[in-house]
Amino acid sequence: MWELTKSFRFEAAHALPGTTLGAASQEIHGHSFRAEVTIRGTPDPATGMVLDLGLLARALDDLRDTLDHKFLNNIDALGPPTLENLTRFIWERVQHAGHVTRVSVHRDSCNESCTYFGPQD
Repeated sequence: MWELTKSFRFEAAHALPGTTLGAASQEIHGHSFRAEVTIRGTPDPATGMVLDLGLLARALDDLRDTLDHKFLNNIDALGPPTLENLTRFIWERVQHAGHVTRVSVHRDSCNESCTYFGPQD
């Protein structure tokens, strides 16, 4: 079994009212994000690949266009723009690319990250 991970970066702003972080979190502020999508599978004998990375790259390009330089609070399907909701939002939009096993989103400037392993049965 193999896992293949591809990442992308985006810059975005958000506001998170009601946290213990205070005014700095409640005001509009931005972050540099790095998202990773991991696909699990067995390489196809004919191609030697778990997944054609071009298919995954297209899905990630669409996500980058949706998130990059945006005010995340305005993306209705996201909900409150937390790391948790970002990972779920990305997961839902890359499922068609292959057997996704996890999605991680990192805010390196804050030393924070979140990983989503999909809905639990």
